[in-house]
Amino acid sequence: MTTANITIAPTVPDVGSHRIGRNTQLLVGAVGSCVLVLLALLGPFLTPHAPADIVGAPFRPPGNGLPLGTDYLGQDVLSRVLAGGRSVVWMSVATTALGVALGTVLGLVAGYARGYVGGIIVWLMDVLLAFPQIVFVLLFVSLLGHSPLLIVALVALGWSPTVGRLVRGVTLQTVEQEFVEAAEMMGVPRSRILLREILPNIVGPLVVQTGAILTWSIGVIAGLSFLGFGIQAPQADWGLMVNENRAGLGFQPWATVVPVLLIALFTLATNTLGEGISRRMTGLTDRNDA
Repeated sequence: MTTANITIAPTVPDVGSHRIGRNTQLLVGAVGSCVLVLLALLGPFLTPHAPADIVGAPFRPPGNGLPLGTDYLGQDVLSRVLAGGRSVVWMSVATTALGVALGTVLGLVAGYARGYVGGIIVWLMDVLLAFPQIVFVLLFVSLLGHSPLLIVALVALGWSPTVGRLVRGVTLQTVEQEFVEAAEMMGVPRSRILLREILPNIVGPLVVQTGAILTWSIGVIAGLSFLGFGIQAPQADWGLMVNENRAGLGFQPWATVVPVLLIALFTLATNTLGEGISRRMTGLTDRNDA
């Protein structure tokens, strides 16, 4: 009796397909985000009418040189859509940048200093996290006014504890490493240790968190305008347009649907970009570990 030798080939993971998936998601998110950012930045220069000009009867349907009709005052919807994205984009990006920067500083100091100083910073971050962000922003905006810079500062302050807790957690792990202890024994200044030894180790998680915060910031900024606490008329803003024209949704939907669609697409594009960056960095980490 003969015995057949059976060789079972090991299962090889399809690394190529995962890499293609990561690259595709990253590419789609980057292209979508860039297109909408360009639309927001260049749109005000492409408007066929001044955004505040009355060009027809209120809630006029599309036609006669008005591709999207008119809004509740008789203003050209297309012109206001083209002009209304700039505020959403710059405020969302500024909010994200400021919030991430502030949270990074707080997290680095809290994680490295520890002790009394670290405890105070952690307590302050916990206090901020205890307030719902929208309630926190609305409270101060209703008292101090509707300045865009104030809104950016308040929303950024609301994001800083989220970033700070992440950075603090990574910093606490990094300060226990031998290269940090060696730098301290050599008398390297603390500021240099923070910037050159600890900060590079938190870049990966920080980039992923930044993408998520940018996505959330778009919703918060647009939501504040919708509630009437953001950009004020007669300025054009996508969130404000939704609030202004929702009464005519049944017979002239474009004045509401188009800005809602653009906000949703911008949010989806930035979220896809953030997910793509996260998966890309995860793939690079797995490859290095291998």
